[in-house]
Amino acid sequence: MKIVTVGDNCMDVYLANDQAYPGGNPVNAAVYLKGLGADAAYIGWVGTDSYGELMKEKIHGKGVDISHLSTKEGKTAVTQVELKGNDRCFGEYHEGVMTSFCLTKEEVEFVGTHKLVHAGIWGHAEDKYPLFKEIGLLTSFDFSDQLGHDLVKSVSPFVDYSFFSYTKDDDYIRQFLKGVVNHGSKIAVATLGENGSLAYDGEQFYQKGTVETEVVDTMGAGDSFIAGFLYGILKGLSIDDCMELGSETAAKTIGYFGAW
Repeated sequence: MKIVTVGDNCMDVYLANDQAYPGGNPVNAAVYLKGLGADAAYIGWVGTDSYGELMKEKIHGKGVDISHLSTKEGKTAVTQVELKGNDRCFGEYHEGVMTSFCLTKEEVEFVGTHKLVHAGIWGHAEDKYPLFKEIGLLTSFDFSDQLGHDLVKSVSPFVDYSFFSYTKDDDYIRQFLKGVVNHGSKIAVATLGENGSLAYDGEQFYQKGTVETEVVDTMGAGDSFIAGFLYGILKGLSIDDCMELGSETAAKTIGYFGAW
């Protein structure tokens, strides 16, 4: 079960204690998928600074294939994080070397040796999604909370599993998910924070609550849900069971500081 994630990484720097943790949606997804039992690889760029070395060391330490994680002259991406209670709030984001990220022909060929490819809205990989579909890959994409972004309409026709972040189950998000599926996605999913998750497959909606757990830090909750959901898809589980696995994976993640 080979999965490759592509695009952004960053060091999440907690301002309160100056601790830094590796993160970024594709990185997090790869680590969580590996933890679930998938054969996961990550493609991205880090800088020549100490954060770049730390990023490579930590991802490799989790068993993720980093043979296509490149080091470029410059700084590794950094996101400043502030905790308000147990909820994380993002501050300034410095993209560093990832500003110029692009996939090489050889890297695209490497992606093609996998079953599924996942990327996110900040990852600079969206232009390759028509090609990913053309070569027969299953595709996944995290649009985060950018429901009004132009990429929703331009990329979703080439995405089997589209993920979004929202706040509650209401008429707006239901109509929105319907629109994404009508554009071409096989399944559209919205994580709703403490209100669980909602999915639409073109025929019906599926709802799932959260798994009760002690919340330490919500960093990575959405990414771990995505990983659990995708792992379930590749295992042939029902949408209900995929959402349940996503919720269980997220519950583990929010029980400790940092994404992983």
